[in-house]
Amino acid sequence: MKSKMNQLFEDQKSVHVLYSYNGMEKYIEQVVSFIHNGILAGEYVILIENDRVYPLIHKELSTRLTKDQMEYIHRVNNLDFYYSSGSYHPPAIHDYFNKMVQPYLENKLPFRSWAHVEWATMKDPLHLIEDFEKIVDEAVNLLSFPLICAYKGERMPDYLRRILMETHPYILLEDDMIVSELYPPLMNRE
Repeated sequence: MKSKMNQLFEDQKSVHVLYSYNGMEKYIEQVVSFIHNGILAGEYVILIENDRVYPLIHKELSTRLTKDQMEYIHRVNNLDFYYSSGSYHPPAIHDYFNKMVQPYLENKLPFRSWAHVEWATMKDPLHLIEDFEKIVDEAVNLLSFPLICAYKGERMPDYLRRILMETHPYILLEDDMIVSELYPPLMNRE
């Protein structure tokens, strides 16, 4: 039986999903499933992940995928990605992302992306995350690809959780996918 998430990715390519995780074991399970299913569907996977977690993901994937299938994974260090300009700067992140996906777009290669969003301290201006997520949501719709943004649940204050629910049309729960009630309908968007 297909999961709701995989059915959604098949039905529409432009899917922007918020995943608030608690616990590394469940996180690894979700990201590995996302990558594995994408590769089985013939998609390349852009994995934006940190140096601590990536070896755990790689180890699990190497038991499920062939060496050739592993070549479909393009891993980017998430700190390099989010802080490419020296700070969390949405336009710089957007430029970095556009350069990263260009080969896939030019060669008409299907891809999906998983982004582990982290920030160094709560002093980082969280309003920038809202700006960034709005830019990303537009990119998902324009470029037509599935993207999951993973945030550590316990590091999300209520106002950030609300912002994220307003900028992601879908929310991945541990065993389900739901529509965000706070995401504005497409016709009301600027």
